[in-house]
Amino acid sequence: MRDAWRQRELWGHLGWQDIKQRYRRSVIGPLWITISMGTTALALGLLYSTLLGQELATFLPYVTVGFIVWNFILGVVTEGTEVFIANEGLIKHLPAPMTVHVLRMVWRQVLFFVHNLAVYVVVLAVFFPALTEQYKMEGDVVTHPGISWTIVLAIPAFALLVVNAVWVAILFGIISTRFRDIPPVIHSFINLIFFMTPIVWHVGVLNKFTEGDGNWKILIAEFNPLYHFLEIVRAPLLGQVQDWHHWVVVGAFTVVGWALALVALRNYRARVSYWV
Repeated sequence: MRDAWRQRELWGHLGWQDIKQRYRRSVIGPLWITISMGTTALALGLLYSTLLGQELATFLPYVTVGFIVWNFILGVVTEGTEVFIANEGLIKHLPAPMTVHVLRMVWRQVLFFVHNLAVYVVVLAVFFPALTEQYKMEGDVVTHPGISWTIVLAIPAFALLVVNAVWVAILFGIISTRFRDIPPVIHSFINLIFFMTPIVWHVGVLNKFTEGDGNWKILIAEFNPLYHFLEIVRAPLLGQVQDWHHWVVVGAFTVVGWALALVALRNYRARVSYWV
């Protein structure tokens, strides 16, 4: 890991080149990332705000930020499972630490995230009056204070998300290299996980549809770890009330995940070049 960090110019350059290569000879280049994100968030925001009876001024920003964070998580998980398989040639011929390829992939996803933030800025500018005052989404039992100085909490929250992205790619990348059935399994279930995660719906809707029965909330939302990763970033960007237990859950996954990833690195990193 130390050697990989010392070579940050290498994986930083490679990650940037990945984006340039993907949109080579395109007129607007990486802006297609932003356009795709914006159109998807707008379409689903309009649809689900009508279906769930939500106020568009607060629900569309909720869906937009959820999609931005989800795309980062989705990219890390799906590309992380194949990070070593996709870099077979470099692993066999480039004398560099194996984690260079992980950091390259995570850096690429960070650049995608930054591009997508342009959509958030536009949505924030359009609905700024509604998000800076106290508001309550349909089904919520608490009133959100609105956007304030607490928006800066999104910076350490996203940094924590990036730290988790590294161990996810290391651990799942090593496992997938040995067992090639893992990537298709994850790709098959990721869409199901998307609909089980509060992105196009929010937890308050469960209180509305279950008449306050907390069992559904615990089953669908609280037992979903991705909900907590989403919430630590999304809540400060929208000026929503955030419970401390989200940070506790994410912190626990960070410690346990890195412990497993370091064990996997110690025991199996020398075998990856043979497995690929």
